[in-house]
Amino acid sequence: MVVILNKNPDPKRVADLTAWLESLHLEIHPTVGKMQTILGLVGDTSKVDIELIRALDIVQDVKRISQPYKEANRAFHPDNTVIKVGDATFGDGSCPLIAGPCSVESREQLLEVAQRVKAAGATLLRGGAFKPRSSPYSFQGLHADGIKLLLEAKKETGLPIVTELMDLSQLDLFADVDVIQIGARNMQNFELLRQVGHVDKPVLLKRGLANTLQELLMSAEYILAGGNHRVILCERGIRTFETATRNTLDLSAIPMLQEMTHLPVIVDPSHASGIARLVKPMAMAAAACGADGLMIEVHNDPAHAKCDGPQSLTPDAFDDVAAAVRQIHPLAYRA
Repeated sequence: MVVILNKNPDPKRVADLTAWLESLHLEIHPTVGKMQTILGLVGDTSKVDIELIRALDIVQDVKRISQPYKEANRAFHPDNTVIKVGDATFGDGSCPLIAGPCSVESREQLLEVAQRVKAAGATLLRGGAFKPRSSPYSFQGLHADGIKLLLEAKKETGLPIVTELMDLSQLDLFADVDVIQIGARNMQNFELLRQVGHVDKPVLLKRGLANTLQELLMSAEYILAGGNHRVILCERGIRTFETATRNTLDLSAIPMLQEMTHLPVIVDPSHASGIARLVKPMAMAAAACGADGLMIEVHNDPAHAKCDGPQSLTPDAFDDVAAAVRQIHPLAYRA
């Protein structure tokens, strides 16, 4: 339920209303927007007398929220959530570029890629230290050593780093990581989501391979309910009956999610198709659809990559994609 207050309400009257609602064992989440103030009510609101509240002179309207996600709901928070990470800002109408290798393989590889993507306009560096792989015999990442190399690349380039957390046992290693990524396979690892909800840093949450938008928002709700309101959603393609591509990029998810939630929505065109030559048109399409950012895999030698080489761009190809995206979305950040 949301209580929409009149413009410039008397602070004492608002405090009295809030105290009364809390006495009904409800959690109150106030949102002060540009045009109005909203009180979001979380809990059992079935016994709340809507007409009694609506009759108060400081109240404009009262609405019940039928969707199960409350804090992620745009009705709770009409203005976009804006999340700043270094020089990048998500949710303000710009389109920051996150780029880097699928997995951290060596110091030389990571530093070369980091320097090149920064020169092309990327404002965050991605790289996997822990890699979830379908086969137990595939390269699983450098683990703690990978985190160390990412931090070295951050020091060398100034780029904030984004890397994936797979298990709670790894959390201490992420103390200096700027953005924690929760991958598609862990989108419904609810205990992991609950714990990153208590972490004071942004979380990039990827949509699962076969999950609905509502399920994605319910996963985000776990993080928000823990007190961490810096959540970035990522559309990375879903599994369909089509076999020509690795996944199917759901471009409609961008405007649909932006109607449903106040959280920023970015797109990963690399995982979406699994084919390097399709990354450019998919990145351009996502920018045209209003994506709040792009996450693109770049490798200095894709043919010999230990992970996801077929979908990785060379640094030269990333230069081309970054320039093309800026033609579509002028606010794509350029260093």
